[in-house]
Amino acid sequence: MPESPVTSSTLTPPDRPCEVLWADERLLLLPERALWWPAERTLFVADLHLGKAATFRALGQPVPAGTTGGNLARLDDLIGGLQAAAIVFLGDFLHAAEAQTARLLDALGKWRVRHADVGMTLVRGNHDRRAGDPPPSFGIAIVSEPWLLGPFACCHRPQPHCTHFVLAGHLHPVCRLRGPGRDSVRLPCFVAEGRQAVLPAFGEFTGGLMVEAAAGRNFYAVGGGAVWSLPRSI
Repeated sequence: MPESPVTSSTLTPPDRPCEVLWADERLLLLPERALWWPAERTLFVADLHLGKAATFRALGQPVPAGTTGGNLARLDDLIGGLQAAAIVFLGDFLHAAEAQTARLLDALGKWRVRHADVGMTLVRGNHDRRAGDPPPSFGIAIVSEPWLLGPFACCHRPQPHCTHFVLAGHLHPVCRLRGPGRDSVRLPCFVAEGRQAVLPAFGEFTGGLMVEAAAGRNFYAVGGGAVWSLPRSI
């Protein structure tokens, strides 16, 4: 839990997209829990965990269906709205080997055909190594971390890099905001510190890790259809 949780009275509604300057590049933090690099028309997405719900259901756990379709539909909206030329998946594209069902692969294959002109790269994460790569016919380039793209080191796990600004996932970061009473809310967030930023999990049904406040650590909470830059007192 952050040492000094932000209260609702300290926040004002954002009146514009949340823009940051990392590695001297203008980037937009999107309420869809993705990162947009306008200069290169490139979308960064972390931790889809496609097929996670199906994996749990295969183990007899009563979890809702439809998360894969919802995740792909949200990607459809982003690609169409932004006219993205490329997507970089920062790891954990598939959740587990059990996720590679005929139904999921069929949905994913049709989704890829709809965006055949979009370059796609997957930086392997820990779940990808267990789940296996997407079929080669999907045309998704598979790389290991760190994968260098312009001034960015694209990773799954947060890690230092001596020359490039790190973009990572893996942690599924969340923060907590407190109201004037005893109420509080957990929100997914982007976290930036030094020459590194961690993206929230894009996928539904992924959970989150509470990130502690620390000197020099900046939080950007996602909620209410916007991204909120939180005060440094968090």
